[in-house]
Order: sequence, then C-alpha cells, then structure tokens
Amino acid sequence: MNIQRWIARREPNWQRLDALLRQVEKKGLKSLRATEIRELASLYRSVAADLARARTQQLGNILIQNLHLLTNRGYSQIYQGSRRQEWQAVVQFYKWGLPAVVQQTFPYTATAIALFLVGAIIAWWYAWQDPTFLSIVVPEKLIKLVRDEQKLWMGSIVGIEPLASTGIMINNLSVSFGAVAGGITAGVFTAYLMIFNGLSIGAIATLVGQNHLAYPFWAFVFPHGSLELPAIFFAGGAGFLLGRAILFPGKYRRVDALKFYGSQAVQLIFGIVPMLILAGIIEGFFSPHPSVPEVFKYLVGMGLLMLLVAYCSRKFKAVKPDN
Repeated sequence: MNIQRWIARREPNWQRLDALLRQVEKKGLKSLRATEIRELASLYRSVAADLARARTQQLGNILIQNLHLLTNRGYSQIYQGSRRQEWQAVVQFYKWGLPAVVQQTFPYTATAIALFLVGAIIAWWYAWQDPTFLSIVVPEKLIKLVRDEQKLWMGSIVGIEPLASTGIMINNLSVSFGAVAGGITAGVFTAYLMIFNGLSIGAIATLVGQNHLAYPFWAFVFPHGSLELPAIFFAGGAGFLLGRAILFPGKYRRVDALKFYGSQAVQLIFGIVPMLILAGIIEGFFSPHPSVPEVFKYLVGMGLLMLLVAYCSRKFKAVKPDN
C-alpha cells in the first residue's frame, strides 16, 4: 500500500469530520442540518475504519493517535450527545409535558375521582346504617384490632421499613397498572377498581371514625396519600382513555384512536411511577413512625398535595417547530 497516496486520499474526510465536530462542540448537535448530521455519522464510521487500518498496517504513532483522538471526539458527540438529548427530553417531559397531559386528560381523571368518591360514600352510608357491612369490606382481624383493642395497625411497619416500603410500592404499582390495563375492557374493570378502592377507604375511615381514631389514622394517611391517591386517579384516567378509544373512537379509526389515546395514557403512566415510588418510601419510613408528631404529618401531607396541584396546574410552553 502506498501510504502517502492513501493518506492524501483519506485526509479530506478527516478534515471534514474535524470541522463538523468543531461546530458541534461549540454550538451543539442542533446547529447541524439533517444532511450534515447524516454526513457526520458517515464520516465517523469511515474514520473509525481508517483508524483500524492504520493500526493494522502500523502507519506510525502520530497518525494513529490523531485518528484515535478524532474518533473519540466523534463518539462523544454522536453517542454521548444523543444520550444527553434523551435525558434533556426526559427533563422537559417532567417539567412541561406531564402537566400538559394531566390538564388535557383531566375529565378522565375526574371520572376516576368521582367513582372513587361514590364507593367511599356508599361505604360510609352503609357502615353507619348496618354495622355488619364493615365485615364484608374490612378484614375481621382489622375490625377486632380497632374495635376491641382501640389500636391502629401502622405500628407493624416500624422496624421493617425497607421490606414494608418495597411491598407497598409493588402493591400500589400493581393496582395502578391494573387500572390502566382495565381500559382494555372498555373501562369496565377500571371503573370497578375505582369503586372498590373507594369502598375500602370509606369503610376503613368509617371504622376508625366510629372508634375515635380518625385523627391518628388520617395523620398516617395524609403524607403518602397526597401522592398515592392522585397517582391511582391518574391511572384510572389512563384506563378510561383506552376505554374511550374502544367505545367512542370518534373521527378516528379504532386503531388510530387507540394509538392517540394510548399515547396519552402512556404519558400518564410515566408520571405516576415516580409518584408511587415516593409515596411508598414515605409510607414505609415516615408515615407510621410514632416519633413524628401527628400535626407535622398533616402539614407534610397538605404541603405535598399543594405542590402537586401547583405542578399539575402550571401553564405549559408550546414547542416551536424547527425552521
């Protein structure tokens, strides 16, 4: 192989790649046109092949080092730069995208909230009218603990916080994903889960209220419930979005409606996962601890709820199309 002729033939590619990389390093990948981005990727692969050939032919340490540096710069900008863009997209989603989709889909979330409240009111009404109703919804062991011993069950978490927190997260995630998946049944199973959870919470709240334990009970529920319950409502809203696509596709074909409303449902799922993880940590490590004053638990719960409402209510920025 004529080394000088090979270098002369390949050097324009090296210089062009260096020029493109200098522009990206100064102004970012977005400063390149689409054709230049494709050219950058093609030149990177070409120069990487040149580096392999130079090493095989032992064409000199200086040339090999220069090509090695050039390929490292190309790798950093093409692959690590794309990773940075992915992380930036994630940040932008949680900063603006999630509040936007929450606002756009709020009627579906409101439906989930309404069904939950219907279940809670039914449980409250029947529990006061017929004391035996509680035994249908609430485990007998729990009823005896509250009525006979005048105790709540949260103390069992203390001492096994990591295990309890993990179990709580898994349970909440399974309930939420079940509510989303329930959309496949045209929203029927989603509606059932919302009502059933309302019945459970309403029955337990009535039980502790009848036995004068409401204050410590809600002190336990408020810190994590301020995130956990909204997350479950968002999951219910996601399920009803899928149900809407199946039952009332409107101007769309049913397949296209599932894609459109399914995309919104997926965005809600991305939003509820961090909420449920944080709620599980709070419920495992903070809510049940007797050393934390109950009034402080109420303040934390109300503070988290206010922050969540403010976050979901923020006005989102419109994304301007690229020129």
